[in-house]
Order: sequence, then structure tokens, then C-alpha cells
Amino acid sequence: MNRLKALVGWILLAVSISIGLAYQNTAPAVPQATRFEIPETDEGLPGSGPIRRYQWFRDLWRTRRSAWAGQVPQDQNALVFLGDSITQGWGDRLASAFPGVKVANRGISGDTTRGMLIRLQEDVLALNPLGVVMLLGTNDLEEQASPDTIAANVRLIMAAFEKHRKQMPVVLCLVFPSSATKKRPADKIRAINELYEKMARNHPTVTVLDTWSLFANEQGDAKSEEFPDLLHPNDAGYVKWAAALRPILATLGFLEAQPDPFVPEAGFKTLFNGRDLTGWGFRPTSQADIELRNRWQASDPEAAAWPIVTKSSDLSGRNSSEDGRFIARNGRVVVTVPAEGRRIQQIWTKREFGRDFVLKLEFRATPNADSGIYIRGPQLQCRDYVLAGPYTGLRAYKPQDWNEIVVTVTGTTARATCNGEVLEEAMPVPKSGPIGLEGDRGQMEYRRIRITELR
Repeated sequence: MNRLKALVGWILLAVSISIGLAYQNTAPAVPQATRFEIPETDEGLPGSGPIRRYQWFRDLWRTRRSAWAGQVPQDQNALVFLGDSITQGWGDRLASAFPGVKVANRGISGDTTRGMLIRLQEDVLALNPLGVVMLLGTNDLEEQASPDTIAANVRLIMAAFEKHRKQMPVVLCLVFPSSATKKRPADKIRAINELYEKMARNHPTVTVLDTWSLFANEQGDAKSEEFPDLLHPNDAGYVKWAAALRPILATLGFLEAQPDPFVPEAGFKTLFNGRDLTGWGFRPTSQADIELRNRWQASDPEAAAWPIVTKSSDLSGRNSSEDGRFIARNGRVVVTVPAEGRRIQQIWTKREFGRDFVLKLEFRATPNADSGIYIRGPQLQCRDYVLAGPYTGLRAYKPQDWNEIVVTVTGTTARATCNGEVLEEAMPVPKSGPIGLEGDRGQMEYRRIRITELR
């Protein structure tokens, strides 16, 4: 009897399994949701503003993010590029644009700032990045998001970065120009970029890179020769973007990590040893500059910060000023981008020069950077000349690359050239005084600073 009951039980079990299999084979398949699918609704999602749900975008989002999930171990400690189609468009050229730098491209065409916020943990923070380069916000405009909404999402992204690793460097590229025909009018892009710059003042690890001035025409729109569809850069546009990033990445330690092997010509002595700021320091702000500062700031609430120095200080033996504005790194004096966006500061040689001399140095400026070289006191404008002037007609100037300044002082007159082209034929200077280097807007670098006295 027991055997019979057992046999019947096995028969009933087999029948049940067969029925279940038959039902499974005939029932419609239910797709399994994955963490790489775009959520169906906005409910419970961080941030605000648009999330794109077009089918092409859903497919792209799923495909790229699924592939990245398998690359998490190999992409650990990379420099991560976060963005939309412009970032995705680097393709295989991203690594070749920054030789020796471990990079990870996390750009998804069509993505919005809220979309990037949603995928931030898995696509970026899971890589424990050594740094992040961001370009974001243009697609939000096409979806009618306000500049305030866009900036609020970026603010949440910044907070997530700081929570993950407080000292992680971030390069925030200003939104590229586009066109009103692309639902990205210049005034809205300017408004976003102004909010980005103000936001960065509260995040000392964020460096804002002026990639708007780099590409904008006189009307504030994209140039067709670099953006054929007025939205996406061509090869020439990517070359310019890479060149703009390299000086910042060098300052952050991703590039140019070796000392400069330069040896000065016979008869020249170095004013900067390449290792620290020996021989340089701050000097008290002159009364004339204090009066100029006060008038300027009274007339413009957004005027650049201009600290007043009350007593001299010596930076000898130090590789950085106390505020981190001037640093010595691998043969370069770097004037970093200040948290305020603009700050007028100078360092000066401890020596004064009363004899005729020839001063030589090289400088490199980020887009639209503004700085200066002081010759016994008066300032020679040293800037990203193409964008910031005043010498916009130079043919030999190399944007975001090294350019040589030569200043020949005879008596109380200075003649200055840049890459052999004349900047000033007869600039009046005092009979004696120090050499100074200034920072104002953007990042400026100086190297190979040397001098020979003529009599």
C-alpha cells in the first residue's frame, strides 16, 4: 500500500511539472528589469528636471551602462570623463589625447544632468576615480529645463563627489556654445555658466575651465567651422578642447609629472629654480593700487577680488604660497584658478634690477586667462591673447601652449616680444625695480624664467 501511494505521488508530481513546463512554453515572456534600465517614472529619483525616455535613448543607456559594468575592475582609479554626446564623441581618441593618463569615458549621447545624477554611483563613483572632467547641461535646455534646475542637479553631483572623496579634483567645463536653432540659445547657456562659476566658489576642489569663450563667436553661438551641426564639435573642436584641458590636468598631476630639463643659455641666470619659490615673495600693495582697487570694486559688485598685502613675505624654500595660488611644480610657476573665479595677486623677485637686462620666460594660458608680467613695476599684459587681448593680431601665438616672452630693458625703456612678434616697442619703466608675475583670471603658468644683465 505504501509503495502504491509513493508511486501515485511521483506520477502526480511528474504531471504537475509537465503542466508547468507546458504553460511556461506557451505563456508570453515577461522581460526582466535590470538596474541599467531607465526608471519608468520620476518618482523617488534624485534631482529634478528632464529624464529622457525616447526608445533610442533607452537602448543606448542600457547598452553603454551594461558594458561599463563589466569594466569596473579595469577602470579603477581612472580620470573619468562624465557627460553626454560630446563626451561620448571622444571615442577612442580620448586616451590618445592624454597620453599616459588612465581615462574612462562615461558619456552617453542625449543624457541630461538628472540622468547623470541617477547613474553617478555605478558609472563614476564605483571606479574610485582620481579625478573627474565634466561637461553637462546642454541637453537639459532642449527639454526646456531652466538654468536653475540644471545647476541644482550639478550641485547634487558635486555633493556626491565630496561625500565620496573630499579632496578629489573636478574639472567643470563650461557649457559649449550652440544655437537657438538647436533650442540652446546663447543667453540660456550664459546663464547656466554663470551659475556654474558661482557654484564652484563653494567647492575648492573644483576648477572651472572656460570652454565657452574657447568656442563662442561674437554672438555667443557655436562656429560652424568647429561645430558643423552647431552642437557637436568636429575633429578640430576636440583638438582645441584637449589643448585647453592639458594645462589644468598638468597642474592636477595627471600630466607633465617630470621636472623640466631646461638649461639656460650662457650668460643667463635663472630667477626660478624650478623646484620652489626661492627668491620670490609678496610685496606690500602700493597706495596707487589700493586706490585703484577701491574705485574698481565700488563701481562693480562683481569685480575681481584684490587682496591687500600689508607686509612683505618671503616664499623661499616653499613650493606654494599659503593660499595655494602660486605653486612651483616640475619647472613651472603655476598661478592656479582661485575659488572666487578671479583674484588679482602678484609675486615679486626679492631682488631689484637697476642695470639694463634681457629677461626671457615662457608662459602658457588657459582659455581667456588674464595675467601679467611686471617690469620694475609697470605691467606688461600677459594673457591668452587670442581671446583676452590686447594683442589679438599675433600670428605666432600658440593658444594653450608655451609661448616665449623676451623683454629687453635699456635705461627706462622696455621692448617686449612674444615668439618674435613685437608687443611693446618702447614701454616706459622706472630706473630700478623687481620682476613680478601676476594672476587674475584663469590659470597661468610661467617657466624658464631667466635674466642677463647687460651693464
